[in-house]
Amino acid sequence: MISCNEYDYVEIVCMYRYPIKITLKTGTVIEGIALDTQYNDERKECIKVDVDDSETLITLAGIAMLEVGIENPHFQQISFV
Repeated sequence: MISCNEYDYVEIVCMYRYPIKITLKTGTVIEGIALDTQYNDERKECIKVDVDDSETLITLAGIAMLEVGIENPHFQQISFV
């Protein structure tokens, strides 16, 4: 589970549909366009990302770092504790 503060960053990237790079706790890196938040089939909170024209759900609890791929007034990267 992530904190409310961390969740706010996820909502920002989805609201503006920013290009993002997500580094998972496993070390896997996923790049795409942030679309929305939703629950997966196991009822875990996820971020929906457009990766090469395919929607992918990434579990929020598995994210280590979230980076925004363009200049913006909100933030450039956030590490999830």
